[in-house]
Amino acid sequence: MGRRDELIEKYADDLRTKCGMDPDMDLLRKVTIACGPAIYNADASTVAGSQPDELETVKKNFLMKKLGLPDGAELDDAIKSVIETYGQSERNKYRAVIYYMLTKHFRKEAVYG
Repeated sequence: MGRRDELIEKYADDLRTKCGMDPDMDLLRKVTIACGPAIYNADASTVAGSQPDELETVKKNFLMKKLGLPDGAELDDAIKSVIETYGQSERNKYRAVIYYMLTKHFRKEAVYG
């Protein structure tokens, strides 16, 4: 099993144990691959849920650019909800897990073909 597959398993475990979700492994794999090399970088692979500039980056670069959603309060609310589901006190909030949950939240699975 390669490094990426190990990370996907780690993300799936987080979704099951920390978020109470049964992950769609095909979608999780696609979301993880779309994150590119960021998943291998300790800093870039996580989202700092308490930093407003980090959350703004998630909103602009992922929700608006990747998923094609219009800017609005519902985007901020969705990010906040996903962070709360993951666990505000959870130190490592993996970017791929956050993106997966946001994709499911907005029912934008079709973006990943």
